[in-house]
Order: sequence, then C-alpha cells, then structure tokens
Amino acid sequence: MNAVIIAVLVMLVLSLLRVNVVFALLIGALAGGLSGGLNFTDTLTSYTDGLGAGATIALSYAMLGGFAVAISRTGIPELLVAGVLKMVNKEGEATRENLAKALIIFALFAMAIFSQNLIPIHIAFIPLLVPPILHILNELRIDRRLIASVLTFGLTAPYILLPYGFGLIFHEILATQMELAGMPIDMADIPKAMALPVAGLFLGLVVAVFVSYRKPREYRAVEAATIIEETPKRTASMKDIIVTVIALIAALFAQIQSDSMIIGALAGILILYVFGAMKWKEADDVLTAGMRMMAFIGFVMISANGFASVIQATGAIDSLVESAAAIFGDNKGLAALAMLIVGLFVTMGIGSSFSTIPIIAAIFVPLSVEFGFSTLAIIALIGTAGALGDAGSPASDSTLGPTAGLNVDGQHNHIWDTVVPTFIHYNIPLVLFGWIAVMFLG
Repeated sequence: MNAVIIAVLVMLVLSLLRVNVVFALLIGALAGGLSGGLNFTDTLTSYTDGLGAGATIALSYAMLGGFAVAISRTGIPELLVAGVLKMVNKEGEATRENLAKALIIFALFAMAIFSQNLIPIHIAFIPLLVPPILHILNELRIDRRLIASVLTFGLTAPYILLPYGFGLIFHEILATQMELAGMPIDMADIPKAMALPVAGLFLGLVVAVFVSYRKPREYRAVEAATIIEETPKRTASMKDIIVTVIALIAALFAQIQSDSMIIGALAGILILYVFGAMKWKEADDVLTAGMRMMAFIGFVMISANGFASVIQATGAIDSLVESAAAIFGDNKGLAALAMLIVGLFVTMGIGSSFSTIPIIAAIFVPLSVEFGFSTLAIIALIGTAGALGDAGSPASDSTLGPTAGLNVDGQHNHIWDTVVPTFIHYNIPLVLFGWIAVMFLG
C-alpha cells in the first residue's frame, strides 16, 4: 500500500481512537516513512527537519491567544454577552430564544467569513468571541457541533472562492504553481472554476445547521468569567472600549503591513499595555493564560509540518497519482475522482490546503492535460483537491481554531465534535461538486 495512504490512515485511526493528535501525527509519519522505503533514522531526521517550518505559525497563535485573553479582561466581551442575554431573559418565550440562536449563529458566521477576506485575522477572533458566550450557548442548548460547522465553513469557503485577504494568497499560490507546471492561467478564472465546489460546501453547511444539529443538546453550566482563567475581570469603561478598538485596529494594520500575525498581536498588546486597558500586575498571568489556550494548536501545526516533511521525503505522492491514473486508464471521470481523493489524503495529513497545492500541482497539471481537461477544469480540479481535507483534518487550523474556543470548558471533543462533523458535511459534498465542476468544465 502507498506510504501516503498508510501514514494518513494510521494518523486518522489513532485520532478517532482519541489518541492525542500530536502523537497520532508522529506515529503516522513514522509508519509512512518506514513503509515508503526510509529507514528509522532517515524518517526521524525528515520529521525533525520539518518541525521548524511550523514554529512561526505556532508562535503566531500563541501571541494571538495572549492578545485575545487580554482583550477579554477589559470587559468588552461581557458587553456583547449582556446584549445577547437581553434577548433570552424571558424563559419559555420560543420566538425570543430562536431569535437569539439565529443572532449568535449569524454573528459567528459573519465574523468567520470576514476573518478570511475583509479582516484577515484568520482564527484569532475565536478565542476572543467564543469562550465568553459559551454559557449562553448552554442556556440555549445549541449543539456545539453546529457552531463548529459554521465556523469551519467561514474559515474555508471564502478563501477558496474570493481573491481577497487569505483568498488572494490561495489564488496566487494556485496560479503560480500551475504556471510553474507549464500552464499559465488568468487569476480571474479561479472564482469561476471554484464556484460550484463552494456551492457544495454551502450545501453541507445548510444540512449541518438545519438537519444534523438542529436538535437541542445539553451541556453543564459553566460561568463565563471562569471559563478561560480564574483571574479578575472588570466592567468595561468608555476608556477601555476606545483603547480596545484602537488596539484591534492597530493589530489589523500591523499584521497587514508586516504580513506577520506575530507583529500584529504584539502591536495590539502594546497598546493595551501603554494606555492601561491591561494592568501591568495582571499582564503576565493574562498573556500566559492566552498562550496556554492556543498552545495545543501550535504543537499540532509543528507536528503536521514534520509529518509533511516525511511524506515528501518518501516520494510516495508521485507514485500514488501515477498508480491512480494507471488504474483508471482513459476514463476521465474516474481519473478526476482519483486525483480529488489523492488531494484529500494529502491535505488530511498535512492540514493545510495552502501547502498541498505546491505538492500536487506539478503532478496534476501534466496528468490533466494528458487526459484532455480544459484549463478551467484543471483549475477546479487542483483547487478542489487542495481544499479537500482542510475541513475535517485533525491537523488543520480550520478545525483546531473552533475547538480551541468551544472546548475551553472541556465539553467539546476535537475529533468527534469538530473533525468528524466537518469531514462529513464538507468533504463529501466538496468531492461530489468538485467532480461535477471538473466534468462540466471539461
């Protein structure tokens, strides 16, 4: 069996058995390396060599976690909570309760979308907004799997379709890698090619919200003030509100100008420090609490980079694609399906669609040309193959982010409450609609 398949299957099975994702990635990498012809020493060397690539993103999330918890200490999130509570203060009033549910879901949905394109902060908003409203979600008995599905859709669909913010980066990577593989494209064609696959993601969202997780689910009551950490908060003054808004704007501006989430978070934290919205005597405990909250994501991202390094060292991705193409011969439909499944396996292991495209484009472009696919069809094929597995991967920040916010009180399992639901509702329709797009665009 191909080393990529072995590595990903081992990682997924261990994750489903509730083995820690970091250990599952390490064991999966060892299994893939050894089955791919590397000896134990070479496998371990490739894994450790790849770890450094994840250090920047790990530090970025740690800094953003510290910034998010610092803002939460100013009392700003409590103002949001109080506003929502006014809508649910009449027990048994179904209309009011449904309106509150709709408001929360829509607000998180909108913020997730904005975080990719309009306000490119990615998952940084989740630890800021989600933990303070968990007790409201509990009162309303909202299934957190629904919230995870909403957040993951907002973290993936916009960058796949829209060429702004993170979407611009994704589209540029797709266009650059296709050109390097011998097929220059017009970036304006990418949204046209990816519209139908994203429609599949939207269908999955509709099913998750209105069918799969619409029923109430009971959770233990946990006070919002004690969810993140047992450190004091205060009522937000007008000065705190103004300083916090300035800090958020400064963080966004610094991130855009420096292209660094680390610098953005640092700018926001410094403003909270300098203008007194965060007290000096509390600062160390607050920032440490935020970093600890996001530490799990950092370790997973570091481990995922080691996993990717081993998989690439085996050379098994090329052989996997070639074997799939040989099996299906001249059948374009089956060949397209095989390439989409290969993309799913690669991204499930690596955890990043942005990293998957450079790996698969060099193989998929000449193979697709050989099968006679059009340029738009090849864009749809490679774009969808890269996006597959971002939702539903244990190592993706699109699933790790929602879990970081929803599991602050220990009642949301990363694998069974985020990974499995998003895999079912997004990867299955994305394969189907992506395949239809490829065949329709021919």
